[in-house]
Amino acid sequence: MPLKTLFALTVLLSLSSPSQSTAQPVGTPQPTTAAQVNTQWLAENYTKQEVMIPMRDGVELFTSIYTPKAAGSHPIIMKRTPYSCRPYGEAFPSRLGPSPEFALDSYIVVHQDVRGCWMSEGEFVNMTPHVPRKTSPSHIDESTDCYDTIEWLINNVENNNGNVGLWGISYPGFYATSSMINHHPALKASSPQAPIADWWYDDFHHHGAFFLPHTFGFISRFGLPRPEPTTTRPGRSFEFGTPDGYDFYLNKIGPLKTAEEKFLKGEVEFWTQAAAHPNRDEFWQKRDILPHLYNVAPAVLTVGGWFDAEDLYGPLNIYRSIEAKNPGIFNVLVMGPWVHGGWARSAGDRIGNAHFGGPTSPWYRDMIQKPFFDFYLRGIGDDADGDGEIDLAEAIVFETGANRWQTFDQWPPANTRERNLYLHDNGALRFDERPVGTMTRAAEAHDAFISDPNKPVPLTQEIALGMPRAYMTDDQRFASRRPDVLTYQTEALDEAMTLAGPLTAELWVSTDQADADWVVKLIDVHPDDHEDYPEIADGHRTAGYEMMVRSEVIRGRFRNDPEHPEPFVANQPTLVRLPLQDVLHTFKPGHKIMIQIQSTWFPLVDRNPQSWVDNIFSDADEEDFVKATHRVYRSPQHPTRIVIGVLN
Repeated sequence: MPLKTLFALTVLLSLSSPSQSTAQPVGTPQPTTAAQVNTQWLAENYTKQEVMIPMRDGVELFTSIYTPKAAGSHPIIMKRTPYSCRPYGEAFPSRLGPSPEFALDSYIVVHQDVRGCWMSEGEFVNMTPHVPRKTSPSHIDESTDCYDTIEWLINNVENNNGNVGLWGISYPGFYATSSMINHHPALKASSPQAPIADWWYDDFHHHGAFFLPHTFGFISRFGLPRPEPTTTRPGRSFEFGTPDGYDFYLNKIGPLKTAEEKFLKGEVEFWTQAAAHPNRDEFWQKRDILPHLYNVAPAVLTVGGWFDAEDLYGPLNIYRSIEAKNPGIFNVLVMGPWVHGGWARSAGDRIGNAHFGGPTSPWYRDMIQKPFFDFYLRGIGDDADGDGEIDLAEAIVFETGANRWQTFDQWPPANTRERNLYLHDNGALRFDERPVGTMTRAAEAHDAFISDPNKPVPLTQEIALGMPRAYMTDDQRFASRRPDVLTYQTEALDEAMTLAGPLTAELWVSTDQADADWVVKLIDVHPDDHEDYPEIADGHRTAGYEMMVRSEVIRGRFRNDPEHPEPFVANQPTLVRLPLQDVLHTFKPGHKIMIQIQSTWFPLVDRNPQSWVDNIFSDADEEDFVKATHRVYRSPQHPTRIVIGVLN
């Protein structure tokens, strides 16, 4: 796709900004605004219909259809969800569509309970495996269910204009993705937002490390069986009995087997399945949608948040996979300064102590999301090049640190230069300066720490049960002061430096045990002498703030192959490559770049026993959790480095 800019959008934004009002004659009807769209307004302006739509295998899916009373033909925009399309019956929701503007512009809005959920028939399967070759009506997946749904809608919903769009956030983002494969001809546009791509790297596992509170908190409720169609959620929320997640997961659960034996008791099938498949075997591989993203022709707008604690891997890799497998289609990536779904649920002006210069979410909704669907579903919008595509850049990406939107004609940007940050002695981090020396292997330079899984490094300073959404920007000064966290930083920068695209940590490490997790954080260290920096939250000032910009973890046993784990050889230097995913972040003059390396991150990541057990879910007992001495090498033979891209 050729380079396109946001100039037109910027002009539109300025035109739509509040301005001095003009007096209107008394009695002149005023246009309805998005803020006035509520349950009552929707009930007055829409007609609701609930239907069971038949699939090719005979299963029927419950679908709510909201049709505007306005005259004319209208496009259909649809969300397929496992989270319920309530309210059921005659009641109306408080909003319809991705934002209130869709209802104002008389979109037909469709919500559907996916197979086996809530009021739909059939069996629910988590991350429904895609069936590449379908030779009978029994070969169904999310692409066939969506195809059959659209076919019914086009032929049965009055006043539709023949164009359908999909959108969905999180799990519904997976359905918006998988439904594009071998799509119905009427599907013209799809927007997977914070989509799940592969639960080995999204949500529940990160390179094999198990995200414990996120998984347990979610699946202990979501994973309960639904014996028959229902309008009420099965079961009750799990009662933790404490607000302290660190204590609950360390002392109340302890080894993971206790979660099953004491709390879940075999009632949550997916937890039982995950525990039986600790490696990335066929069970997980067939739940990876990325290899199947061929034959995608609708226009695609993939949306993600830089600080999405749940699904950062998904949007970046779905965009890349679609781009590689479907050359020439309209495929755009948007990455903003948001938590999971923050563009739809918040102003997008801040996360925790990090501020982004003002609201970013309304701008995205009004200037990117709505124009995208308007163009492909209603034929309204700017086609400056006359190529049949809306005038949007290939990648519309928020630059944190500098707090501004940037556009690129590809992602990662072409105008980046690869550089290396090498670890040195005394906690130094230096650009492109590989360690030198003549040390023998027995004495080669390294830093060591003792990792104790019974006293793990906490995720944050705060007491929380789940996975705090703000942890991805949290101040890391508390971690810098721990003896089991290694800290390295550059000198203060003389000029601004912008990191863009993927980051990869190449760690040379060893342990005196058989296994270890490795956590790497990229941190923006603010100067201590910021007199002009404002207070940003609860009296906290940015002076000295160690803002986490990116972080990731790998379970060391999966360093070479996620399907076939292998132990470390005690005290033998070993290379562990850890992709940290992408960034677009500017370190301002006077700031420092910091890298932290640790081995526990609790309770975000379950504890690695460090002694060898084949399956941590079922085999690890209290006595298996042992202290270990870990080493991170910074020698000429084994130089640890972080590979970065610097924007020119």
